[in-house]
Amino acid sequence: MIVWFLLLSLSTTSTQDGQENSVLRCGPQNVTLDYDSFLLKWEDDPSCSVIQDGLVYELQLLIADKPEHNGEVVVAPAQIGATHSWKWISHLPSQCARHSVRLRSQYNKQSSPWMEKTLPDQGEILVLPRDQILEVGSTATFCCMVPDGESIKTMFLYDYKSTNVTTTKISEHVHSLTVHLDQQSENWRNVECETTKGDINGASFHASLELDAAERNWTLTVTNPLGKLELHDRADLTKRVHVVAPDEVAASTVNPRNISLKWSWKGKKYSNLNLTCQVDVSDGNSNTKTENFGVGLTTAVIKDLIPHWNYDVRVRCGTAQHFWKWGDWSKSVKIHTKGDVPDALDVWMKVKEDQTVISWKVPLTSQSHGEIFDYKVSWAKTKDKNQSNQTNVSRSNHSLTLTLDPSEEHMVTVTARNINGSSSPSTIIIPRRNLDKSEVKTSWISGSNGSFFLSWPDRLNASCGYIVDWCPIFGNCSFEWMKVSLNRTHTTIFSKNFEDGRRYLLSIYACTEGAAVLLQRREGYIRETKIGGELFKLKYKQEDSAVEVSWEPIPLEKQTASIHGYILYYQDKSGNVFNVSTDDPGATSLTAKNLNISTYTFTVTASTAFGLCGNTSINVTLNPPADHLIVLILTSLGAVFLILSVSTIICYRHWACIKNKVYPPIPKPVLTEKWLTSPDEHTVRHFPFDQSHYREVWDVPELHDQFRPPQPVVGQDYMPFTFSQTPKGYYNKPLKKLQPSLTLPTTGLTSQPGLPSFPITDVFPNPSYNLIVQGEDQESQSHPEIQEGMPITDSECQPQSPEESFTTAELQEEPDSPIFCVSTYILLPQKSSK
Repeated sequence: MIVWFLLLSLSTTSTQDGQENSVLRCGPQNVTLDYDSFLLKWEDDPSCSVIQDGLVYELQLLIADKPEHNGEVVVAPAQIGATHSWKWISHLPSQCARHSVRLRSQYNKQSSPWMEKTLPDQGEILVLPRDQILEVGSTATFCCMVPDGESIKTMFLYDYKSTNVTTTKISEHVHSLTVHLDQQSENWRNVECETTKGDINGASFHASLELDAAERNWTLTVTNPLGKLELHDRADLTKRVHVVAPDEVAASTVNPRNISLKWSWKGKKYSNLNLTCQVDVSDGNSNTKTENFGVGLTTAVIKDLIPHWNYDVRVRCGTAQHFWKWGDWSKSVKIHTKGDVPDALDVWMKVKEDQTVISWKVPLTSQSHGEIFDYKVSWAKTKDKNQSNQTNVSRSNHSLTLTLDPSEEHMVTVTARNINGSSSPSTIIIPRRNLDKSEVKTSWISGSNGSFFLSWPDRLNASCGYIVDWCPIFGNCSFEWMKVSLNRTHTTIFSKNFEDGRRYLLSIYACTEGAAVLLQRREGYIRETKIGGELFKLKYKQEDSAVEVSWEPIPLEKQTASIHGYILYYQDKSGNVFNVSTDDPGATSLTAKNLNISTYTFTVTASTAFGLCGNTSINVTLNPPADHLIVLILTSLGAVFLILSVSTIICYRHWACIKNKVYPPIPKPVLTEKWLTSPDEHTVRHFPFDQSHYREVWDVPELHDQFRPPQPVVGQDYMPFTFSQTPKGYYNKPLKKLQPSLTLPTTGLTSQPGLPSFPITDVFPNPSYNLIVQGEDQESQSHPEIQEGMPITDSECQPQSPEESFTTAELQEEPDSPIFCVSTYILLPQKSSK
């Protein structure tokens, strides 16, 4: 119903003379008529697109407004919408008379209105046709035309003797000349036309003699003053045909990827000749030649063209049965193919940590088939393709960074879009996890002639070939890649971005139905360059007579050549040079041993293919080994000093507590005036010995500054002598006046059994103050005066602990208790105030 409705809309019905004629709206448009070749071209009206079974175009040629020829052109359904053409050769040149062409379409007994095209009038004197090769025995017609305001005086045949020449006046401005070519012309002959004003113009022709198919003898003679030379040849002229160039080469149908080509022949007998024609197609960079065969061949189809592209096309032919050589090339014809959707993109990916970079190559002009509008990228998990994401990328960008779940496999699709539509999708699979670099070892590769040559073993799982990508190891990894066909396992990589002295990482993958599989990794330079400048930051450490020189690892961006190892040179003051080396490119130190105490210059250099590079020096003065001991001693002393300082500070802050615990206060000895002045005030307990041998008066013992060790006590009945103290005692009272010395009698002293033995000097030792009690016959010694109120002390006296002071007798708290004469101290008497 829809088709029928459209067909009805294309036509209308009118009644004339009682008959019903249908008018078809689908007809020709953009009709052109070529002035020289009489070539008619036209296109279909857009309304013709609904017709499913083809069209027929009816043509009518009129000469001088009289019908001369009728014809038709059949248009197949696939050719509807294309450009159509029709060519006709008139017996009169087009300028000899008014030529018009009428054109209309026919479909299902319906016709479109006539469309007419008429050649314009000529504006100058002209004789046509020109430069014609004609056969002997044929009839040729020439026309002379002059513009308005002029008339033809005469028209004649020059230098050709023919018995049958006829001149006809077609109009005041047009005359014709018809000649029967009854003989061969050795050279070109002319047909001339002269106007009443004396203007002359003409056209040339050449009669060719038709030969029988037979061999003939040919002789070429060459002469000069020295002699004559003849060359003979025998050949069948039908087998020595040099075909003239095809005429009026043009494209009858132009599609995005193929065109239909047509041409014509000036010689009528070419239509019966078995020909081989060669079509040369050039796009400015390359040429492609195709051959076609046929009798009287005038058409050819050119395939595998690039859409939206310019081509130059020309044709030449030769005889197919007895090929001798190619004929002349026709004139070149320029053809521009129609546009099409872009070609599928070349897509690749790189996984960087948790991000995946999807990149595609910029389409070439021969791949875009028109201006690219933008790119569309879509991605989804392979297990759930329905839930996909997509984004549009501007035509100035050619990559997209995605953050994908590493635990899931993803499928990414990229398409390009132009005015004709979107390209076929390019799909790549992103594996579940990042490619594990540890599984494939990296080997070394060296560049050559600005390129890398790679080869790898064949892999059965490489169902769609191989992919090789590369990028610099340091800096921005703007990766590039190329795809290799399945039947190749080697390739040479060139890139305009390669730089000398830069390290590259190359990876080889097998292309599979799923994700690509990493096969090999290579690392190297396209060309190594010498490392310049000081490369190392040196440090040193001395261990006795050895010096270790170390440096930081050399960054790859500074390694413009591969480092094979390191050498440490060291030179002393005398100029002697020594060295130590390593072949480990990852080493960061070298040690020089058994060095003397001197100043050395240490130099570290890297060993590369260019020799030694990156020399860096440092001066070191070796210290004697004793310095190390001194440093150790000073360190120890510093530690001891620090400990003592801390202890002193602590003791100082807590000195009162420590003094009370370790050294409590000790009462100082005091002299009073009433010490030993009367028996009733002071009671003296005597030692058990016979006093009859002594004087009745005792001298007050003197206090001496001389240390005497205490005498040992012999016997078990020993009792220490003590001085009793009355309640008015003088204990711990200040000394007011120095008392005379007390002298004990020394004559008649004998020891009794059980009593301690004393020396003659009758000295009572007091270890605390070193006080000595002397008798009267002992020479008294002078003593320094003791100031009033001050205790008498010995400069060598040292305090003793309470335990030593009270080992013999314990001091009682009662006032009437006697004071023991102990080794701690002794009290001196005070003078009575009476």
